[in-house]
Formats: sequence, C-alpha cells, structure tokens
Amino acid sequence: MELFPLGPYEVSRVGFGAMQLPGPGVKGPPKDRDQALAVLRRAVQAGVNHIDTAQYYGPDVSNELIREALHPYADNLALVSKVGARRDEKGGWIPWDAPDELRQGIEDNLRSLQTERLAAVNLRIMDSPGPDQKFDDQLTAMIKAQADGLIAGIGLSTITVEHLEHALQRTDVLCVQNPYNLLERESQPVLDLCADYGIAFVPYFPLGSAFRAKNPVLNHPEVAAAAERLGRTPAQTVLAWTLTRGANVLLIPGTSSLAHLEENLAVADIELDPESKTALDGLA
Repeated sequence: MELFPLGPYEVSRVGFGAMQLPGPGVKGPPKDRDQALAVLRRAVQAGVNHIDTAQYYGPDVSNELIREALHPYADNLALVSKVGARRDEKGGWIPWDAPDELRQGIEDNLRSLQTERLAAVNLRIMDSPGPDQKFDDQLTAMIKAQADGLIAGIGLSTITVEHLEHALQRTDVLCVQNPYNLLERESQPVLDLCADYGIAFVPYFPLGSAFRAKNPVLNHPEVAAAAERLGRTPAQTVLAWTLTRGANVLLIPGTSSLAHLEENLAVADIELDPESKTALDGLA
C-alpha cells in the first residue's frame, strides 16, 4: 500500500475506522464479537497500521475491542481517536468539549486502549462556525496534552478553512477529519489547504452518511456504470476515486464483516480508467 506520514508514523493510505464495530446506531456490543475481533486482527495482518476510533463509539465498545484484539500494539500502529462529544442516555451525540472535558476524553481513551500515548486525537468541533475564544481554549487543552506526552499530534474534525488557518498560527496540525464524498465536496478548500501544508486529510462518510436510509452516492448511475467498467463494487469504486483526490487523503473505511474488509483493502490496487475518473470528477 502507498504510505503517507502521520507524525512519527508512516501509515498506509487505506486504514480502518472502528465506528461500525459496535451495535446498531454505534451503540452497545457488536452482533458478532468474535467476528469483530477477527476483522481487527485481519486488518493489521493485511498491512493496516492506521486505526481510527473514539471512546464514544459504543460508548467504550470499539476501544475495548481494539484492546482485546491487538494489545500489545505493534510499534508502527497509529491509533487515532477523537474528543469533543459524548453520547446521551438515548444514544444521541452531544457536545462534551470544555477544556477539562477534552482532557478527560483523552485520558479515557488512553485508559480504555491501555496505551500511554495516541498517534493523534482529533478535536471534533460541534458548535463553532469559526475560530473564536472557545476554539482557542480548546486548542490550548490539546496543545497541553501533546506537551504532556499524551498524544503525538493534534487533529481537527468538522472544521472550516478559517479554523485550520487559525490553528496553524498556534500549533502543527497532524490530520483533519471532515465529511467529504463524491456528491458532497464542501470541504474541498480544507482538503486543498491540508495538501499545501502536508497535512493528512481523512474524509468521513466517503460513501455517504451511514445514518441515511437511502444512499445517493452508492446508488448514483455514474457510480454503477464505473463499477461495471472496472468489475468492482460501487463502494470500491467510490473509495478508489476518493484516493485520487490527493496524495494526502487517507481512507478509514469501517466494517464488521471480514468479506467487506477484504473489499475495502483491495481499493488500494484499483486504478480508475480515464472515462470513469472524468465522469466521477464531474458529479460535484
């Protein structure tokens, strides 16, 4: 697999996202715990060394599965998590992003994963339309966590260009996680700025939102046509297209299925034909 620097790590451009390991709605235990563990072990065996998780996936479930499957961790395994949110009693996603809450979130991740340092932690922005005093206070907490050795690098999630420009005046940024896919490219300016600075851009929902009943990305006729030409699935075709958007784009497709895992890992070897690339590029 192609590699890209993530702080002190060189990670494969196709990683693994742990969001789909818990039960429905990213809540509760997995339907098949043994298969969830097998998926994690197979991913690492196949060369994945970038795993994205969060304490609030479950809550606690994805981190516990990662620990059980992979601890003690290989030296080259980059574990990346995120803070800034938590789950309420109904499973809703709500902000938990005061500076002391961010610190607590980082420490909770370290405890549940049983590791002394994470490759990066993404500060998830829940309710800040642009850089403000709250964002500055959050950055201060993240910078302190890095100085204290809890995280190797600072990431940002669901941000604007203005957030990133402001953050770069205060600290290095290792990675950015924003929504981005074939039909939703509002974060293109953020991706471009990340490329300028050599920052990893990690799109979430690259196949479309996991919370929509119908998926306009995978069901788009141009995707179906390209998949047929390539002899691949629509999901593989879309993920392969996403990798073409920049050398700094890192994928973290998630699954709880061994079969789907193998399909996801295979996208690193897919080369889009010119007709498919042009058609898919033009869908924005």
